[in-house]
Amino acid sequence: MKTFRNISIALLAGAAVISGQVPQPPPPPALDDTRMRAIDQEVRAAQEALRNAEIDRKLSHTVGEIDRMADQLRRAGELAFQAAPMPAPVPPGAFPYGFSGSGRLTEEERVYRKGKSALEDRDWDRAVQLFQEVISRKGSSADAAMYWKAYALNKLGRRNEALSTLSDMMRSYANSRWLDDARALEVEVKQSSGQPVSPEAEADEDLKILAVNGMIHTDPERAIPVLESLLKKSSSPRLKERALFVLAQSRSPKAREILLKLARGGTNPDLQYRAVEYLGYQSTPETRQALSEIYASSNDVHLKRAVLRGFAASRDKDHLLNAARSEQNLDLRREAIRGLGAIDANEELWQLYRSESSTELKQEILRALPGRKENADRLIEAARSEKDPSLRAELIRQIGYSRSDKGPEILAGLYASEKDYDVRKAIIGALRSQNSAKTLVDIARVETDPRLKRVIVETLSRMKSKEASDYLVELLNK
Repeated sequence: MKTFRNISIALLAGAAVISGQVPQPPPPPALDDTRMRAIDQEVRAAQEALRNAEIDRKLSHTVGEIDRMADQLRRAGELAFQAAPMPAPVPPGAFPYGFSGSGRLTEEERVYRKGKSALEDRDWDRAVQLFQEVISRKGSSADAAMYWKAYALNKLGRRNEALSTLSDMMRSYANSRWLDDARALEVEVKQSSGQPVSPEAEADEDLKILAVNGMIHTDPERAIPVLESLLKKSSSPRLKERALFVLAQSRSPKAREILLKLARGGTNPDLQYRAVEYLGYQSTPETRQALSEIYASSNDVHLKRAVLRGFAASRDKDHLLNAARSEQNLDLRREAIRGLGAIDANEELWQLYRSESSTELKQEILRALPGRKENADRLIEAARSEKDPSLRAELIRQIGYSRSDKGPEILAGLYASEKDYDVRKAIIGALRSQNSAKTLVDIARVETDPRLKRVIVETLSRMKSKEASDYLVELLNK
């Protein structure tokens, strides 16, 4: 702003000279060669600063784009569930890493994921605190948490504590799949002992991400070995995950070979689960076969869940249906059912519903069914013949979500013949989903159970409808 003000003053002064209002100043003295060279150097320095600022801006933008693309792909399974037209409440995440499978994250899983987020944000102190909380629980993620705690301590320059944590981890978890990473990190910490923490290291990491992203498009044969090397080193979680993301974009046989190796266990569990997911998005006969083999050969529930997510990403209905039918682990069967719902596998879900004996899984299937009008007839038929009240209530809820034109009439008939209180409440809720205030008013006029009548009135009070308002006024005037 000061420069622009000076220029403005100079222009005004020039205008005054031209108009004759002020005497013209004497000409400036001639500049000698030394002064000219100094001015030239200043100009060049200013131009260089501008170029560097532009490079920094582009670098920041490009790295940000890569980060957003990777995060978007990582969350695609979850977004698929959220976008699927499922009438029932959507589970809190579709196949997230470390997901418990019961519909909720365990507290240990939640804290571990918060720790990983803190690493992404470079909030090293918070990461140390969160991973220590996971370690204290002594659960399935304790070895991974000890590795990441040591990683964060090293970033803080607390290298003795980092080495002590790694030593404890290798002693306490001698069979951990994090041992190779722990040994590599230990070497790195020892080599850097006595050196101050370098803030330039973070910018260097961004440059690496930018470089490998450019190389994968311009010179993939040179980029792939670089990416493989980054994945083997004790790099930051952000760099490794972005390197894996960039590798997954390549269609070269070598890149797929590395991805398959990582998916089969050639890395720590976090990266393995991510590699499995990326295989699903490639969706080739080779990758689908590899996912099937990994699923069949593993006893790791978390890995199997990642494979199910990969099946959903590749829209592999057959493998999901097979897992939903034959898997012994109840949580994994739930995940397979949710995967079928996410990819709109309507016929497969109905096949599964007819053959399933578990009430709990039947409810899961009904919640996964796409909210289509064409499902209404099947739902109505099933509701009429279903003996289990809890399943009958779930079927009725789905009828309400289906928005069938004949829904209100069918629901009114079911209400008249229904004896179970909870099922009748479900019918009231389904009629609200159908936005059928008229049918609710008709039911309220003949309902003799004061509890149910109160439920109907409360439901009508939340509906924007003339029929509902007229009936409420009628009650007030009694």
